[in-house]
Amino acid sequence: MDYLLTLAADPAAWAALVTLIVMEVVLGIDNLIFIAILTNKLPEEHRASARRIGIGGALILRLLLLGTIAIIVTLTAPILTILGKGFSWRDLILIAGGMFLVWKATKEIHHRVDPDPDPDAFGKVVGLSFAAAIVQILMLDLVFSIDSIITAVGMTPHVPIMVIAVVVAVLTMMLAATPLSNFIGHNPTIVMLALGFLLMIGTILVAEGFGAHVPKGYIYAAMAFSAVVEGLNMLDRRARQRRRESGIPEKR
Repeated sequence: MDYLLTLAADPAAWAALVTLIVMEVVLGIDNLIFIAILTNKLPEEHRASARRIGIGGALILRLLLLGTIAIIVTLTAPILTILGKGFSWRDLILIAGGMFLVWKATKEIHHRVDPDPDPDAFGKVVGLSFAAAIVQILMLDLVFSIDSIITAVGMTPHVPIMVIAVVVAVLTMMLAATPLSNFIGHNPTIVMLALGFLLMIGTILVAEGFGAHVPKGYIYAAMAFSAVVEGLNMLDRRARQRRRESGIPEKR
């Protein structure tokens, strides 16, 4: 209790908390985009449940990982060497998760641009089941959770600050999940943009697994710029639609 009171009276601790909350929310955007795209493929009655389970799983994984910080810190120690390059558990997890994201985003893009459904080896069209969606969400939750906790450990040594930041970030994800999913579902061009984001995020995860650090600020600046451009395109399409409905001729 004395430790918590001392921490609460420390301005540096509050600054670390605010910074870490912002960082965790930003890192959670990647996770949330994946959850939104995946759950939108489920029947309407299952989407909300899948989002709650997926985001709840992210919270549980992050809290469990916070309880094993001593183990998490060791994940950055090399466990094998290939061609003179050392790889840690974190590197291998990032590479596997990044490759999964690249595969998933590429598959979804192919599915959306191909007019014919993609059959499996037996000639049947494969749909996404509720259980399959949850498994895929939890797999990516694990990748993003490990990266999130390692980031938190690097920013502050205080576990209570980490716990508060993680809980706030995941609750923010919970509140934003349904509006984001609905927005993506109602705007097909946003889906392609989001899939492009996932493709880029997956590539960055693989690159970081191989030791090539890419500043996150560049990534999110590019994502924000693309989102602004698409927002302007959406406004233009709606304005043209209103003019057509009003009988106003199109501007040449």
